[in-house]
Amino acid sequence: MELDFGPAVRDFRDELRDWLADHLVGEFAAHRGVGGPTDGAAWEVRLAWDRELSAGGWLGVGWPREYGGRGLGLLEEIVFEYEYARANAPYRATGNALDLLGPMLLKVGAEEQKKRFLPPILAVEELWGQGFSEPGAGSDLASVRTRAERDGEEWVVSGQKVWTSFGVHADWLYVLARTDPDSVRHKGLTMLLLPTDQPGVEIRPIRNLAGQDEFAEVFLSDARTGADMAVGEVGQGWRTAMATLGIERGTTLLPQQVTFEREAEALIELARQRGALDDPMLRRRIVDAWISVRIMRTTNLRTLAELTAGRTPGAQATTAKLYASTRHQQLGHLAQELAGPAGQIVGADYGLDTRQRSFLLSLAETIYGGSSEIQRNIIGEQILGLPKEPRP
Repeated sequence: MELDFGPAVRDFRDELRDWLADHLVGEFAAHRGVGGPTDGAAWEVRLAWDRELSAGGWLGVGWPREYGGRGLGLLEEIVFEYEYARANAPYRATGNALDLLGPMLLKVGAEEQKKRFLPPILAVEELWGQGFSEPGAGSDLASVRTRAERDGEEWVVSGQKVWTSFGVHADWLYVLARTDPDSVRHKGLTMLLLPTDQPGVEIRPIRNLAGQDEFAEVFLSDARTGADMAVGEVGQGWRTAMATLGIERGTTLLPQQVTFEREAEALIELARQRGALDDPMLRRRIVDAWISVRIMRTTNLRTLAELTAGRTPGAQATTAKLYASTRHQQLGHLAQELAGPAGQIVGADYGLDTRQRSFLLSLAETIYGGSSEIQRNIIGEQILGLPKEPRP
């Protein structure tokens, strides 16, 4: 995938390419492409790489200078994400704070919150976890039951969160809690910033199919945080949460796009090695996989074009997550099938190769970030205008 974003950002692109060529070496080069939004592999190496990026001024390129960023525009942010993915650099360990929390604070946070939290994020001094999902409130986030009560100059928070990405490493959590006990569904929720190093916060790792513990469940028992740690208006946490998820489903799909294209090329090479291209049925499925990643590319480019033009992305931005997650699983299934019996054999201590790890981790993609069932409801009801699903 080769894109040229035009002369306005060509100097920035060349500067970034030169820096990556000089710094993506040694141990960092040996871990090219390692990690992902649900892949905790080589955590310490990735954390060291983030510090290298920070020292070079490459974290938060679009954030204002007063908070430690470079103050550049959306186009430069897109170029950075594209060139970073193109170089196959390690997945950033601080992605949760950089891609979600930071932009949320910039959009709706108080000035004191921005000054307190944004510089340590860019300096890789504080790591963050997202406290959204709960047992019984995953894709249906409006069913959140974690409660927070005001006690003088503090909030007292109790409840349980689950599927917290990289929660075992988090110094802070941004937690969606119900601050109005009489409220239901979307109303009466508040976004709170909560430190994890305190009594009343217990974090337990959850081991996944790939043998990693990038997810965690969090138990809150009268955990405390300051009254000034509410992001946005008290009781308007749903609006804040939706702004965060909107960020997540915007430009952050671009690195995944490049990864999928790389996997599709590896699939074609594997098919050549196995002689599978002589089989017309397999050849048809391989062509279908190749077409899928090109459709993803076109969809992402349409969304990026709308964002850079200052327009609200169209319907394709809403459908992108569903299409990418389901098609990625199909790509993984086909790769495993082409690998044959060798694809079922793991190394010592459950050592997985790149193809096996990608396949296993892709099985969760149709669940996290909004399950495929919920995504289809959103598309049907909000985009196509179909009748709402019957509810009990």
